[in-house]
Amino acid sequence: MTEVTIVGAGPYGLSLAAHLGVQHIPFRIFGIPMGFWQSSMPEGMLLKSEGCASSLYDPAGSFTLSDFCAEEGVPYADLGLPVPLDRFISYGVAFQQRIVPKVERRTVISVVPNAEGFSVTLDSEETFSTRKLVLAIGVGDFTYIPPIFSGLGDAFVTHSSQHSNLDVFANRDVAVIGAGASALDLAALLHQVGARPVVISRGSEVQFHERLRLPRRLRSRVRAPGSGMGPGWLSWFCCNAPIVFHHLPERRRLRVTKTHVGPSAGWFMRDAVIGKVPILVNASVEEASIDGDHVQIRLSPDAPEQHPITFDHIIAATGYRVDIDRITFLDKSIRNRISTVENTPILSSRFESSMQDLYFIGPVAANSFGPVQRFAVGARFAARRVSRSLAAS
Repeated sequence: MTEVTIVGAGPYGLSLAAHLGVQHIPFRIFGIPMGFWQSSMPEGMLLKSEGCASSLYDPAGSFTLSDFCAEEGVPYADLGLPVPLDRFISYGVAFQQRIVPKVERRTVISVVPNAEGFSVTLDSEETFSTRKLVLAIGVGDFTYIPPIFSGLGDAFVTHSSQHSNLDVFANRDVAVIGAGASALDLAALLHQVGARPVVISRGSEVQFHERLRLPRRLRSRVRAPGSGMGPGWLSWFCCNAPIVFHHLPERRRLRVTKTHVGPSAGWFMRDAVIGKVPILVNASVEEASIDGDHVQIRLSPDAPEQHPITFDHIIAATGYRVDIDRITFLDKSIRNRISTVENTPILSSRFESSMQDLYFIGPVAANSFGPVQRFAVGARFAARRVSRSLAAS
């Protein structure tokens, strides 16, 4: 019998494990440390989050990204200096090795209810019981590709999370669908490896974050206080008062979670794409078909390009849509007992679902605790809140 089982070894799972260890709560944690970041993010990418919002969390705050950079002798700044992806991964792995050394590199393939809580089966064929289960699974199971591209196959259309190495696209014409950070990051990196990318966006313009520097003037801080999600009072509220956000009316929570911090790239991406990568705005894909060894798309009538456009490949940088039914390792009898809104679990103030002793943290919890759960900085609140709940029980 295991007291607590954590599924996922990214920033949220590792931060919670660090808190449980300090409180001497027995647990097991499964996953590849920082696995999603290693396998599903493009090499050479820079994090959109500032350095001050890119740490993992143990209760004492004893090993931050700043500490890691100081030990390694590499540049770091709270604001204004982008964090390279490989540095963030190295930091996360170092955090795991130092603070959560007993991560088990196994995949959970099945969870079914039993009299003691849950029966968990691993890919090693081990099965064990656990009283409490915490899912810190991130977004890897929830990739979204618009239905218009269904049936074209991976040879012609893939999701942005499928490309950690972009060298295969050298000297090829690639359409990047979307206008968020992943779309513009990919476009810039594709350009660097010798591809010919084109960004296609439904919006009227692409957005870039404002660059912030320290020290900030008092007037600027009052008008738009800083937070781990960027400047602005709403971002500050989401970061600093997630429990208050949880108690807002459901309709308002859903609206803010869906619309706040919309598609935008880091300030440092402006020079990497503007003037270097064609960007088609007000352009929706209305038809996509295979033409020999290429894929041909037709855009909406108000798009700047009216004739069909031919590409070698399409990358859908169209984000993720959480859906409880896509967590297939959870037995259907469990999924059917979870109360949901917009296919996401409705959580208590302790991150517990309507299925007793089953918790969700990270992006799956965003509709309950706000958009901060989509950022690494949200792991601090989630780890504290859940660890206290588990300790009390």
